[in-house]
Amino acid sequence: MTIRHTIHTIREATTPLYGEREAESVARLVVCDRLGYNLSQLVAHYEEECEIADLKVIVEELRQGRPVQYVLGKAEFCEMEFEVAEGVLIPRPETEELVYRIAETAGRGARILDIGTGSGAIAIALAKLVKESEVVAIDISREALNIAERNAERLGVKVEFVEADALGDLSALGTFDIIVSNPPYIPQSDIVDMRKNVVYFEPHTALFVPDDDILRFYRATAENATKMLREGGSLWFEIYEKAGEEVCSMLREKGFTQTELFEDANAKPRMVWSRR
Repeated sequence: MTIRHTIHTIREATTPLYGEREAESVARLVVCDRLGYNLSQLVAHYEEECEIADLKVIVEELRQGRPVQYVLGKAEFCEMEFEVAEGVLIPRPETEELVYRIAETAGRGARILDIGTGSGAIAIALAKLVKESEVVAIDISREALNIAERNAERLGVKVEFVEADALGDLSALGTFDIIVSNPPYIPQSDIVDMRKNVVYFEPHTALFVPDDDILRFYRATAENATKMLREGGSLWFEIYEKAGEEVCSMLREKGFTQTELFEDANAKPRMVWSRR
């Protein structure tokens, strides 16, 4: 079987779920990973014979909707490779935008808290990008923290990981120049419109909140931030695109007088910055 034929096989299996364009990207990602090629090398070798020993297993898992990142056990984020598994949320491109915005405005040596770290993507990326920073990251899941710790060690950055509940009092962790969180924010009612690769495989505790309290994690983090942000410090959120004004209004009620809503690359309201 040639590389071209292999890509075609994977694409056919995944097109019903992803559509042709995304299915092609998934197929190329799998083949590049298994053959050790980058995309440029892949195109140059399309007609070569190849053998992927676990191809049938991969195709069947993808057909059933298992995300390609879980199939391969890794995901790209901020030009780094992160270990991921079913116990952690797959890092998204819009979260990269949040990280780069924070890094552009963070001062050298900033003390940063990442609430709900999952795979550690935000915390590790900021530890890499912000010179001399001190980064602390919390998550309620020990499984997620184990993965995050392995990612930090492999990527050569120092992050202090703490098992803690984002809805609880975090003030014992001290004070920070920056607090950031990408919390669960999707209303439960949105499940019916979402792809099965997300609903059936990614952790619901990292994704969904009750319809009648979609701000629960934002509110808890804002309350902690009133005690934990140093003077002039910044609070950053990734948000549910339909809740931007609600989040900003809640922050103003909590005493955050400077608040700004930012759109992502797809022109969706996705990030909030605030300062008291």
